[in-house]
Amino acid sequence: MAARWTPSPGTVRRAALAAMVMTVVIVVTGGAVRLTGSGLGCPTWPKCTEDSLTSTREMGLHGAIEFGNRMLTYVLSAAVGWAIIAARSAKPRRRALTRLGWVQFWVVMGNAVLGGIVVLVGLNPYTVAAHFLLSTALLAVATVMWQRAKEGDEPPRPLVGRPLRQLVQVMVAVTALLIAVGTVVTGAGPHAGDSSDVPRMPVDWEVVSRLHAVLAWVVVALVFALWFVLKAVDAPPGPLARTRELFAILLLQGLIGYVQYLTDLPEILVGLHMLGSCLVWIGVLRLLLSLRERPYAAPGQVPARPETPVAAAH
Repeated sequence: MAARWTPSPGTVRRAALAAMVMTVVIVVTGGAVRLTGSGLGCPTWPKCTEDSLTSTREMGLHGAIEFGNRMLTYVLSAAVGWAIIAARSAKPRRRALTRLGWVQFWVVMGNAVLGGIVVLVGLNPYTVAAHFLLSTALLAVATVMWQRAKEGDEPPRPLVGRPLRQLVQVMVAVTALLIAVGTVVTGAGPHAGDSSDVPRMPVDWEVVSRLHAVLAWVVVALVFALWFVLKAVDAPPGPLARTRELFAILLLQGLIGYVQYLTDLPEILVGLHMLGSCLVWIGVLRLLLSLRERPYAAPGQVPARPETPVAAAH
């Protein structure tokens, strides 16, 4: 197929974006399965019941919701497959981009198996947390592929000095910890995913929630400080724009988080908070990737060595 078809750069970018969007969709719909108490709507795996591959009328709405979420895995797989085909068919061939697509494919397959294990062990909260964290890793790879689809394959050239890059790397690490602690909040909280006696993590839910809030404020403070430093060193517009976007997303996510905490975790707000978690993760990764550029190489040009950061003198 790659020998017969050459997609435009825009097609490659749209294919990578579709894979990223579908990853967000499956995370949010997975949350809907949990919030509607449909986690065991299909009580076994890989079939929905011992005798049926699909949900049956007798299983009601919960069975339809759980089976529908399983079917979305195929849609996600198709989106990732399209991204792989588009990247592989690009001219000149973009091996790094194709590898990112294949990483997504194998993470999707691994998470599908882990999702089955979640059902087989009766929604054990630790396996549920691992299932979400693996989806977060998938979203990271999808975001990187989308960004790389908009760039060339030249070696990256830093746009800011090392201290700023290190600050953003710390921000990424704290955000990852924030998301991980969020899975503990969910694992200890009231939304078990099913009306049956589902085990919960043996920790104080409110204490972990406060830790989650503290980490969120740390990320907000880091973003706020970064914006002032970027303005002071007259940084390029890309990092500044990504910083403003992330700050806005964090404020909205924090508002949703506090409202849901004060209103006893209504399902719709918890679902929006899960969507916000995806957007925060995408935002912080886009900020990290905006700190360097990767130009397109001219035909026949030998890839250049990384240059001195534009803002390093500051």
